[in-house]
Amino acid sequence: MKHNIGRLLLFCAVLGTVLFPGRAYGQRRKITVKLASLVPERTPWGAALNRMSREWSEATGGEVELIVYHNGIAGSEADVLRKLRGNQIQAAILSSFGLNAITPGHEIMTLSCPFLIRNDTELDLVLNSLKPDLEEKINREGFFTLAWSKAGWVKFFSKAPVFVPLDLKRQKLGINDQEPALMDAFKAMGYKLVPVAMNQVLVYLNGGMIDAVYQSPVNVGGLQIFGVAKNMASINIAPFMGGIVMNQAAWRSIPERHKPALLRIAKRLEAELDKSIQQLEAEAIAAMRGYGLIINELSPAQERLWYDDADRIIPALLGTAFNREIYGKINALLKAHRSRR
Repeated sequence: MKHNIGRLLLFCAVLGTVLFPGRAYGQRRKITVKLASLVPERTPWGAALNRMSREWSEATGGEVELIVYHNGIAGSEADVLRKLRGNQIQAAILSSFGLNAITPGHEIMTLSCPFLIRNDTELDLVLNSLKPDLEEKINREGFFTLAWSKAGWVKFFSKAPVFVPLDLKRQKLGINDQEPALMDAFKAMGYKLVPVAMNQVLVYLNGGMIDAVYQSPVNVGGLQIFGVAKNMASINIAPFMGGIVMNQAAWRSIPERHKPALLRIAKRLEAELDKSIQQLEAEAIAAMRGYGLIINELSPAQERLWYDDADRIIPALLGTAFNREIYGKINALLKAHRSRR
């Protein structure tokens, strides 16, 4: 009887090895994370994501596989958000508009409130203070924030020079109708707005349907917008933010022992991206100047006219286009910082 039981146990062990070889030899379950990015692969973002993929695999002994879908092949930002929620993909690079779509209270979009945050020093101050609060709000909506990145500054590009608000109010300003908060802000400030899709900006400029746009210099260089809108106002309108998020289900599926290493890798790339994006923006402006772009350098008095115009209008948009609580925190931080200069 004992002999038969022994043979039965041996048979079960052999069968288990055949049917479940990974478990029999101590192999762990591989977790695949699909990450969608609208950014071209041949950019600092693309290179950083590929490096993160390699380093995640190395840090987990191949247990976590990060597959990056570059160049927008996973669809638009709205498509990506839908797929994230349905777990068709598990992670994504999102712009400030995509991040704002996650948080219904307009918390993220408040970072891009026109003329509120004015330079890199102020942006660093705000992010260092508010990132934990913003990440908590994102996480509460079923996502997990891996990293943030400053993606440059939005500026005015126009056919005729722009130094003061009145210069721009004489021109037709092309605006993305998928950005309702900024549309509300510029509309309230008295600008003539023309909704235009990103891929139609050059067509509208050439056809005279618009005279000016606000874009990041990197986008303007890539889309060749500066060939028609040859003037760039030196003033920063707002920072353009990006972030890497995962859905909570995917993040929870990763063993706890791996999470600290994965976060360290993501945060290191965040710091590297900040530096490379600043360099990329400077290089884009320098290259465009070489092809005829004119920088309209504003005086402090001219900059003050833009700031006063925004200060007059923005309070009426708090609670609708922008988050009142976050705006108050940012404003308090910046007032204290500026008073010390």
